[in-house]
This record gives sequence, structure tokens and C-alpha cells, in this order.
Amino acid sequence: MKLERDAQRNWDLFYKRNTTNFFKDRHWTSREFEELKTCRQSDSERLVLLEAGCGVGNCIFPLLEDQDNIFVYACDFSPRAVDFVKKNPLYRADRCSVFQCDLTRDDLRHDVPEGSVDAATLIFVLSAIHPNKMALVVRNVHRVLKPGGAVLFRDYGVHDHAMRRFKASSKLADNFYVRQDGTRSYFFSKDFLAALFLEAGFCCVVNEYVQRETVNKKEGLCVARIFLQSKFIKLQL
Repeated sequence: MKLERDAQRNWDLFYKRNTTNFFKDRHWTSREFEELKTCRQSDSERLVLLEAGCGVGNCIFPLLEDQDNIFVYACDFSPRAVDFVKKNPLYRADRCSVFQCDLTRDDLRHDVPEGSVDAATLIFVLSAIHPNKMALVVRNVHRVLKPGGAVLFRDYGVHDHAMRRFKASSKLADNFYVRQDGTRSYFFSKDFLAALFLEAGFCCVVNEYVQRETVNKKEGLCVARIFLQSKFIKLQL
């Protein structure tokens, strides 16, 4: 309960310590998620994207540089992270609207018109939320998507190297752990994630584990990473 109460504070302290230096820019996003280019029927059509859990903009700004005709709504739990996005030299209010939001409690429709979004991303975001509240997030995103709109998901998969590194004392629940700084991490199975989205009114298009190797040349380490990458479509009425 204390970790849940302090969740926003812990993430805000995380960004205070690391500022914009912790995560690398995600230039792989367009490559991995072709929907970011194919959601529109022509290049002249503007793509409206929601990035739920934007951090300091490591996904937003590569996308805005890569694609001219795109508008991004972006939100984060941490007010400090939102401030970093707004202070970025690449931030332009005519192409991006950034706001603070608790996805488990705040209605996205206060900042994003209902049924207006072509695609939403949940990239390493849902894992930081208590599993009992994940359904609230998925339903929240569902409300602002157009019928036929896509949710593009990528997060930690079960048996990932990061999961194996946690000690038993860090375990909060099945597949759910706490880091030393108080932030938390959930590791997803395909069945758990699919059920979460199907119950919220989505159909599953892709839901597969992605295996990667992370190499630390300095320490001579090569570790196996397991992520879950998925695509869900909002059902048409």
C-alpha cells in the first residue's frame, strides 16, 4: 500500500536523479511498429497518436522528426517528466500536446477528444502499474481511440533477464517486483495480456515474445532479454 501511495513520488524522484539521461531515444519504434505509418490511408492524412506514459520524450521526438504529418498527445505520471518534454528544444505545441496524467484514475478525455486517436502506444508503461489497476488503464485508452484504432504494446516478458535478477525479497506478487528505488515492474505472459485487452473491447492481432541480446562490452556480458510485443484493435461498433 505504501508503494502504491508513493508511486508518483518515486517516479518523480527517478527523473530528478536521471533527468533526460537514463533512457535512450527509441528510434526503433517506427521500424518495429509499421502501424505508425500505415494507420493513415495517404501521406497527406494526419496521424493522431497517443503516447501513454511518455517519460521525457524518448519516443515522441524521434517520431516527430521522422514523420511530418503527425500530431501526438502524450502524458506521464510524473510532473517532472512532463516538464522535461515541454523544455525540449524539439517540442512544438502545434504538433504535440503533453500533460500529466494518472492513467489509473484520470479520464484521458479531459485532454484528448473521445474517439479521436488513430494509434496509442503503451511501451514499457503498463509494467510499472499494479496488476489490479491495469484494466483501468486499458479501458481509459479504449475511450479515446477511434473504432478500428490500434494499441501498440511492448513491455517486459516473463523470464526476462531483469526478472531473474530480482531477489525473492523484492517480489510483491506473481511476476510483480519492486526495485531499490521504489518503482515497480511487472513481467507479462501472453495469456494475461490478451485477456486484459479482450475484456476491454479489443481484438488481438499480434501477441508474441521478442527475444533480444543486450551486450555490455565493458563488462563482457551478454544477457537474454525477453519482451512481449503486441497489437490490439478497438472493435468497431
